[in-house]
Amino acid sequence: MSEIRFVLDGQVRTIEGIDPTTTVLQWLRGAERRCGTKEGCAEGDCGACTVVLADLHAGTVRYRAVDACLLFLPALDGRALLTVESLCHREEPLHPVQEALVACHASQCGFCTPGFVMALTALYESEPAPSRERLDEVLAGNLCRCTGYRPIVDAAARAWSRGGGPRLAAQEEALRELLGRVARPATLTVEHAGKRFMAPRTLDEAARLAQANPGARLLAGGSDLGLLVTKQQRDLGDVLSLAEVAELHEVAWRGGALEIGAAATYTEALPALGELAPSLGALVRRIASVQIRNVGTVAGNLANASPIGDMASALLALDASVVLRRGAAEREVPLAGFFTGYRKTVLEPGELIARVRLPRPAAGAVFRAYKVAKRHDQDISTVNGSFSVELRQGRVHALRACYGGMAATPVRVREVEAALTGQPWTEAAVAAALPAVDAALQPISDMRGSAGYRRALARNLLRKFQLDTAGEAAAGPRRAAAEAEAP
Repeated sequence: MSEIRFVLDGQVRTIEGIDPTTTVLQWLRGAERRCGTKEGCAEGDCGACTVVLADLHAGTVRYRAVDACLLFLPALDGRALLTVESLCHREEPLHPVQEALVACHASQCGFCTPGFVMALTALYESEPAPSRERLDEVLAGNLCRCTGYRPIVDAAARAWSRGGGPRLAAQEEALRELLGRVARPATLTVEHAGKRFMAPRTLDEAARLAQANPGARLLAGGSDLGLLVTKQQRDLGDVLSLAEVAELHEVAWRGGALEIGAAATYTEALPALGELAPSLGALVRRIASVQIRNVGTVAGNLANASPIGDMASALLALDASVVLRRGAAEREVPLAGFFTGYRKTVLEPGELIARVRLPRPAAGAVFRAYKVAKRHDQDISTVNGSFSVELRQGRVHALRACYGGMAATPVRVREVEAALTGQPWTEAAVAAALPAVDAALQPISDMRGSAGYRRALARNLLRKFQLDTAGEAAAGPRRAAAEAEAP
């Protein structure tokens, strides 16, 4: 059995003899009596439990805000944990974020305030001059029911305007030394009450452990799996974490395709996804919150096979595939053939996703991803739709129309594609193809929307795609031809 080692308030801490699926929030409030970290929703929506993780990344100390309610204790191994209490020292002044929140009267009941403090602290220690849009993006992961966001945003602006610079930088050298002491080069194995939590450091070891333990639950970020513990109080049994495998965090272009490792978080993948398709980058920014995107993974969103997963329809429209590994053997499966039923995939026992492959879009192809939800931020889709079109001589040469929230799995609607292939890319042609949408899709009614509403959304998203892209799609072939002729 290995003990969990991490840094807390300048001290190396060890934990052993505890259920490895205990969340950081449960440990803080129960064992440590650090009650500044609050429990609100216990599902990563409200941000009241926000803490900051620090680790060494690309030669520097990286600070990330995460939700403690979904983070299992072994995720602390090799890292430093900062809570709101970590910022409170009698011999030191308030952190600039705390000072600004006080000065701007940005707290009433105070329940949510520690979460805001920690979310803004992670940003303050990482980015010197965030825009208002960036502040809004970061604050979207924290819910305030009584103060309102205006004074909180004012406080955020005040913290940066005073120009003090990162407050924790003075402690960085000492933190580096401590992080070196808790670094773990080999697999972490935590055993308790007949259960094991395994966190290998290499892909080969991860594949070996997966094959040797085919019943183990695979964990990447845990933003979905954690809910089985916090909401359903389920016993997960053995858990195999991929989060510490450096190879699985790689995001790189290889052989004309963007490859995203299975443990790469949304935050890590966002720059490359936005470069591949700006609309895809905009979609990723609407997936949950910064706290969730700092741990949640693109591959995990596919592996859970939710029919309303935000990434699935977009990656279907971009002709993505998944590379699966079992032992030393790999196989590549088109994403269109990956989902077999409601929350079911072709993954075999002992097999894991190694990476997701996104081919570079064809020259002149135009892509859009749309998400319809009851809220713009922090909400799951009622319907999402993603489309790609390539024109030749003003007519549709290739079209992909993909939806989530319309069936038991994310779907590519080939009937619509067939109806529009060879047709001019016009409103009239799309209108004539709309009956194919109704014929192909038979959604259900639930709390997010009726079947009729979903069908209307599916039709209108296709119409919106045509209206948004008619000029761009027509210019695409000309632009591609000009680029090909350029010296």
